[in-house]
This record gives sequence, structure tokens and C-alpha cells, in this order.
Amino acid sequence: MSVILKAENISKQYRLGIVGTGTLSHDLNRWWHYIQGKEDPYLKVGAVNDRSAKANEDYVWALRDINFEVKTGEVLGIIGKNGAGKSTLLKLLSRVTSPTTGSIKTKGRIASLLEVGTGFHPELTGRENIYLNGAILGMTKPEIKAKIDEIIAFSGCEMYIDTPVKRYSSGMRVRLGFAVAAHLEPEILVVDEVLAVGDAEFQKKALGKMRDLSTGEGRTVLFVSHNMASVQNLCTRGIVLENGEIFFAGRIEEAIGNYLSSKDQKFSFSSSGRVKKSDKICIQNLKILNEFNTEIETILSGETLCFEIRLIAAENLNSLHIGLGFYSNEEIPQFHCSTETLNQPYFNIQKGENTVYLEIPKWPLASGNYYLNIYLRYENETIDYIKEAIWIKSEKGDFYNTGFLPSWNKGFMCEYEWK
Repeated sequence: MSVILKAENISKQYRLGIVGTGTLSHDLNRWWHYIQGKEDPYLKVGAVNDRSAKANEDYVWALRDINFEVKTGEVLGIIGKNGAGKSTLLKLLSRVTSPTTGSIKTKGRIASLLEVGTGFHPELTGRENIYLNGAILGMTKPEIKAKIDEIIAFSGCEMYIDTPVKRYSSGMRVRLGFAVAAHLEPEILVVDEVLAVGDAEFQKKALGKMRDLSTGEGRTVLFVSHNMASVQNLCTRGIVLENGEIFFAGRIEEAIGNYLSSKDQKFSFSSSGRVKKSDKICIQNLKILNEFNTEIETILSGETLCFEIRLIAAENLNSLHIGLGFYSNEEIPQFHCSTETLNQPYFNIQKGENTVYLEIPKWPLASGNYYLNIYLRYENETIDYIKEAIWIKSEKGDFYNTGFLPSWNKGFMCEYEWK
């Protein structure tokens, strides 16, 4: 397969704290160096793109020395933490902005879906925006007209197609935007995280369409998502960005493994992901204990597990509900334990410190790292919620008490009987 897109040493520098790339004095300094045939003096300065670090310089490198190429018909996944430079890279590839250094070479038309409603004029109707986007891509009116019925049907917005886009919901704009981008025959389709705005039915349809474009029509797709299941299912190769630089490039399975291994996994209680809506009660601590009442971070499948949850209440509460949701490293839900499901409220929460326990008699998961989200609900309102409250390592164990370990490394184990 021939190379359809090539990025050579591309970097993007931004100036912190102000709108624009710099001040008048900096622009004059750049111009003076340019007419003397010298290098831009501000290319030698700039902080690494670490959003959690304190800014000690005026400039930051959102991307630095990015090199890769994409072949025709390939689906490339671009993954990384928030702020790693994924969206900046897609904007450069889509020519929304230009690189500070380096060059990008492409063959054919690029259609981009970077943010909700990108490229749409809010005062124009959905139908008019389809023609506008087609014209921007260089298509003639007859070519667009031949595709428009298919675009409208795919988007599911037929009732509102002659209504101004400014009256669309975010989900409707994403639906129409993706339909336009996917059907107006671009050689390269660039899709950012926007599909997360759509509902489950549309996400499934959109992923299927991208797969059809690459396998059936030989078109190239660049796909950014935090949903590792979608990335693994759709992409053939991946790039992992970290602090604006390529951390890994290779097969998608290896790329996902490298990305997940670089995540900050807290095997002790962390409240950094807390969303709190009331001061009536607070999740104070969470411990994972084995059957010997010893605090652990690694559990074998089949072992008894106990979650000790410490709560601090500002007043007496009745009918408080508690729920724990368990998720895989790929952010896929595994199972859920809730007092609401069992119709079992904790009626006697007293003012001050309270401790409640969740026991799982036989831990059902095989190898992997898993995290749990925890929430408190009172009077039908979630009043405290913590995402990734704690991580746990799971290893294969003697779940069936036979002395044999299961052959599979992922998934669930359950008790069963042959008759």
C-alpha cells in the first residue's frame, strides 16, 4: 500500500497566558532573525507539554518532533492522556492550524470531525450545510446531490434537515457532521473524541461506517478516542502520545498496552475524581481486605474479598444507598454491587463516623488491573461520587478448588455444574 499521509518532524509551539503566538517585540525579533537568515530564536525555548507542571516559561511545545506515516486504507488510532497533544495533532493534519516546524504531506481530500459542529454555519439549515461542506471538500453540486439522501438517512435527522443548525442538539450536530464527513468521499477521514457525544446506537453505526470505509472502500481513517474497546476493535495500528511526543508507535494491541501501563493507577484510596453535591455525608476512606482482614491490593480469583468503606456523616440519615461499579483497564464495565439492586438500604447512618462493608465471596475476575467507582445516594439523588476511587490487581487463582488454573487470562469465572 502506498503512503497517503506523512508527518516529518512536526512541532507546535504556543505562548502561554495570552491570545496569539506572541508579542509585537517577539514578532519583530523573529522578523529580524529571518531577514538575517538565522533560526527563529524562540524555537530554542519552551516547556514540555506537561499540563500538571507549573509554568516556568512563556512558551510550551504542544507537540515536539512528531514523525509517522499512514498508508492507504489504514485505520490509525491516536491515544494518550488528556492534554497529551492528540487534538492538536489532528488540527495540524486537518490544516486547521499550521505547524511551527516540520511538514505534512498528504494525497487527496481530508474530511475532519474534530469538535461538535465543526465546519457548520449555525444560521444555515442542515441541508445547506451539507452543500457547504461538500463545496469546501471540492465536490461539485451534482456530486453532493447524488449523496445527500444517503447522508440524511444515515444521520437520522430527516425531520430537522431544513431547520437551522443552531437549533440542533449537540448529538444531532455530531450525527449530521459525521454523516457529511463520511459520505462526501474524502480520501482521509479524521475523527476526534466527538463520537462520545452521540448515543450508543449512533456510536455503533459510526464505528461500522468507519470500518466499511477502510476495508471496503480503501479509505484512510485517523481515530482519537479514550474508549480502548473501540480503538482496539477499529484500528490496526496505534500511536501513543505523552507530553506532546510519541511515546510508542506500533501494533494497536501493543499501543494500548503501553498506554494503559503509563496510566496513574492508585492502589490506595484516592478522592481526586470526586463529584460532591451535599455536605450531609462524605466517603472518607476505602480499604480492600482479604478473608484474614489484611489490607491488600492484589487478589486471586476465587478468594473472598471485603471492601471496608468509612463514611463521615454530618447528621443522622435513613435509607442511604451505596453502590460500587467495577471497571477494566480499558474502561469497560465488569459488574456492579448496589444496595438499591438488593433493595437493602443502610437505615441507621449516625452522625459522625460509620463503617460499612461489602463482601464478595468469590472474586470472579481473572488477570488484569481493575478500578472501582463508588457512589452514595440519598433521597433519589447522588450526593457523593468518586471515579477511580481505588485500583486492584487481579491474578488467576484456583477459583474451582481443583488445583488447576484456568487457561484464559481475561474475563469472568462462574460456578457451574455439568449433568
